[in-house]
Amino acid sequence: MKENTGVLAIDFGASSGRVMYGTYDGEQIHLQEVHRFTNDPVIVGDTMYWDVLRLFHEIKQGLVKAKKTGAYSSIGIDTWGVDFGLIDERGYLLENPVHYRDNRTKGMLEYGFSKIPEEEMYQITGNQFMEINTVFQLLALKSQRPELLERAKELLLMPDLFNYLLTGETAAEYSIASTTQLLDAGRKQWSGRVLEALDLPKEILPEVVPSKTKIGKVRESICEELGIEPADVIAVAGHDTQSAMVAVPAQEKDFLFLSCGTWSLIGTELDEPLINEQSKKCNITNEGGFEGRISFLKNIIGLWMIQESRRQWIREGTEYGFGELEKMALEAEPLKCFIDPDDPVFLPAGNIPKRIREYCREKGQHIPTTAGEIVRCINESLAFKYRMAKEEIESCVGKTFDRLYLIGGGVQSALLCQLTANACNCEVVAGPVEATVLGNVILQLIESGAVKDLAEARRLVMASEDIKRFQPVDSSVWEEKYQEFKELLNEHVIQNV
Repeated sequence: MKENTGVLAIDFGASSGRVMYGTYDGEQIHLQEVHRFTNDPVIVGDTMYWDVLRLFHEIKQGLVKAKKTGAYSSIGIDTWGVDFGLIDERGYLLENPVHYRDNRTKGMLEYGFSKIPEEEMYQITGNQFMEINTVFQLLALKSQRPELLERAKELLLMPDLFNYLLTGETAAEYSIASTTQLLDAGRKQWSGRVLEALDLPKEILPEVVPSKTKIGKVRESICEELGIEPADVIAVAGHDTQSAMVAVPAQEKDFLFLSCGTWSLIGTELDEPLINEQSKKCNITNEGGFEGRISFLKNIIGLWMIQESRRQWIREGTEYGFGELEKMALEAEPLKCFIDPDDPVFLPAGNIPKRIREYCREKGQHIPTTAGEIVRCINESLAFKYRMAKEEIESCVGKTFDRLYLIGGGVQSALLCQLTANACNCEVVAGPVEATVLGNVILQLIESGAVKDLAEARRLVMASEDIKRFQPVDSSVWEEKYQEFKELLNEHVIQNV
């Protein structure tokens, strides 16, 4: 990378996308937002789609704006996992990709297990079972619209699809491929056994390439259209969680992390997949990352419920800011009521506050009425769910962790950070907020040779970012309430058997 030349990190989140300009002066990485845009799914009929053509237009707008900020040598794109688009034999996108929150995958989990035993599927893929996973989306497509699948020449996961739209080159980046439940976790290649058992076409899956692979250059036609210089497109860790993992400021080899945004992902980093009866029982996933490392983690709903509650209050006529909601939650009485954040009732969009009140009423708990009580209930329940996942991970790896590295949007909530320290009874090291973008930028800097390796990158993050530490308080009270929380969830499991 030329001196004083930047890189562009394009990050797609649950509600917005950003084009960020990153530079490295030899001591610190500097980030500057050059373009932000909404990332709203579009419902047509009964189907929820990515608005992919508008989003690609927004990428182009970001490229134009970025040239006013400074020269850039490369571009990296990250998104959430599992979603994909289909390309036909002439290279055209067959239709807008379907969003994972669409309901087409209902019942596909059981259908899949009728074709390949659950135990065998987990043993091969090491993935946590969720109906939103790519494999179950493909089963739904095969069942409901087989003609579309028959027309497909290639399947491209979302960051790979945007890379293709920019360059015309196709590949399957390793980290995003590992979210599909189609990858053999040990071999790091597509599983012929899973594909054959489910009668899914292997030929539409591109070659799996390592994170940090140079895919190609921005198409000449795009450069002419936008008046920009050709830049390299790097397949960074396309799954946003794995880009964020690069920016975990841990200096020790064994550490516990919590990437907290719309979803929460809590886990540890391993050299090889850990797939056994205990990890399957705990429904823990093995996700691929940079340098072939494995994130042994669990998916938990994250800030989604607070985001969606805020949207509901806006619909009702009151537009709270997130800071205002946190202030009201701080003022609410602690540890009054709990929910299971992963109860399916809380996954769809809609009136989350009403569902929380109904849940608490059914469980004979205090019924939260104010916005502050609702937010407090969500945060405390999340913190206890993190504790449960922490204990499951510790039981699988045979280690205990007295520190948790919290990264991502959740860092902005001092309340959640403190509650997590209290519930988990361990130190919480919070930061960076922009972990995903930082990791995206860092992988491009490593590819260019400006940063040596992952260890140097993590030292750089610790030295240059605003990192805060939270210590647990009132441990005995929180321990007592944690036992109540576990009993509540066990009761819920029994009732649903």
